[in-house]
Amino acid sequence: MKKVDLFTDGACSGNPGPGGWAFILRCSKTDKELERSDGDPETTNNKMELTAVIRGLEALNEPCEVTLHADSTYVGQGISSWMKGWKSRGWKRKEGSKLVPVKNEELWRTLDKLIQKHKIIFNHVKGHDGHIENERCDKLAVEAYQKYLQRRAQ
Repeated sequence: MKKVDLFTDGACSGNPGPGGWAFILRCSKTDKELERSDGDPETTNNKMELTAVIRGLEALNEPCEVTLHADSTYVGQGISSWMKGWKSRGWKRKEGSKLVPVKNEELWRTLDKLIQKHKIIFNHVKGHDGHIENERCDKLAVEAYQKYLQRRAQ
């Protein structure tokens, strides 16, 4: 199984507001890299964090061992802890004594299908702390949403 590193980040100007996502996908064997980013005119930071991971995994052509490097505890907790319970409760989460729909359910369902194809190892990185790839992803995500801010200003 090919080993790859997936670095991701999402950003938002306002929450909700214009948002951007970015990923860097690196094959450890060949050092080949793929870098992508885009955005949405009205979204949330959590949606952009999820979208970055989804787009990165969608770029893989075969099952891989993926070390996911992200500063989002939302994504990390979702993958490693929360998703199993959500699925067992029909994509519901506990809120006090009630069950309520999972926020961003469609994105989580898409991510769930993608992670079934790969072996995922989550590595939480501290955001805005000099991590080269995380800083690059953040820069790309911010650039992606800035185009929407510029359009609003015109």
